[in-house]
Amino acid sequence: MSASPQRLLSQTGAIAIIVGIVIGAGIFKTPAIVAGLTQDLGWTLLLWLGGALLSIAGALCYAELASAFPHAGGDYHFLRKAFGRYIAFLYGWAKATVINTGSIALLAFVFGDYMSQVIHLGKYSSVIWAIAIVLSLTLINLSGIQSSARTQTVLTTLEVSGLIAIVLAALYLLSQGQTSGLTQAPWFEKDVPLGLLGLGMVFVLLTFGGWNESAYISAELKGGPRMTVRVITISLIIITLIYLCVNLALISGLGLDGLAKSKAAPAQLLEQVLGPWGQKLLGIFVAIAALTSINATMIVGARSNYAMGADWPSLSFLSHWQPAKGSPKTAYQIQAGFALALIGFGALQHDGFEAMVEFTAPVFWSFLALVGLAVFRLRLEKVERPFRVPLYPITPLLFCGSCAYLSYSSFSYAASKQAVGISLGVMAAGILAMLALRLHEYWRSKPAS
Repeated sequence: MSASPQRLLSQTGAIAIIVGIVIGAGIFKTPAIVAGLTQDLGWTLLLWLGGALLSIAGALCYAELASAFPHAGGDYHFLRKAFGRYIAFLYGWAKATVINTGSIALLAFVFGDYMSQVIHLGKYSSVIWAIAIVLSLTLINLSGIQSSARTQTVLTTLEVSGLIAIVLAALYLLSQGQTSGLTQAPWFEKDVPLGLLGLGMVFVLLTFGGWNESAYISAELKGGPRMTVRVITISLIIITLIYLCVNLALISGLGLDGLAKSKAAPAQLLEQVLGPWGQKLLGIFVAIAALTSINATMIVGARSNYAMGADWPSLSFLSHWQPAKGSPKTAYQIQAGFALALIGFGALQHDGFEAMVEFTAPVFWSFLALVGLAVFRLRLEKVERPFRVPLYPITPLLFCGSCAYLSYSSFSYAASKQAVGISLGVMAAGILAMLALRLHEYWRSKPAS
């Protein structure tokens, strides 16, 4: 019988994982995009607050599910209980082949692009750096959850320090008598079309994405189900405060119009204070942000593979768990293999980063909407619920609606890039794989004649 996860993860380590997986390279780019769409300080801040509220609504749904059904399989386990093993398998397949591994590859390209500016390794420098970091972080995670959490805590601390540096730069400029862009920006004076506000919300929610991965560590968190709720809540409060402070700092230092027109707003702000070193410092911060998200994605992604292996006898090799280390060894290895294959695929495309975005987002948001529906389905289960989502059913309906909208927007974007066929092809391959596994199980259970 395979060993199972133990509660070895501290509250601090769990918060570091969640904050690290959410705060990625997006926060260095999204503020300028949102400011350009609204051109109004009031609407800009309202979009960020709205994104935080929608994310909190989703987090509350996950908190109920994770506290009532704690499992290393996270939302795979929720879908399994709500809609059966076939829907859960397709989700597990999507996470293993597209969602998690695609995110790892995407972030590895970000890291590779920035590291190549420091140490260039030739024509395929970004690819080489991307491969190197996937292998390195996989080895760290194979050594156990304690090493994973320690690494994550250090990376998250460095990442947050970089964002704090942006805020401090804005405060320094204010102390030098520079007029704050906050006082000059329009406040709900612009008549922003609903379509642009919706597009802005898409970018904001993408920047908030990743909090759902907290469900994968619910079975390993010290303190039990109630601690899961606390960790999710604290993490999102920290993330929201950081995002709002960064936006206010960029608008204060550059002005709303300057932020909207900037291609590298944080670098521009730091350069005003530190000169040419500001650009280099930002490159380091972005690289660290990519590392932080890669490591956190690896931690939760391997646990999804583990859950699928525990559920399907033909994939039992994925459920090998090292109890002393708190590590799903084979699941990590398989995950690394898929991520490296996607890096190879991305290297053949015009832009590896864009290729990963185009075929990961549609699948991700579609399945996340299903997890929201699982809240309604699993309310019928008579189990102890240490936490119930408030304002039920409004809160889960709000979450499902936002996921459905993002799914539609992601499919539209992928279709405009002629990339939606890749996502559909991967899911079709998942259906074929599921049928093959089901057939294999049938023949194994059939008595010998």
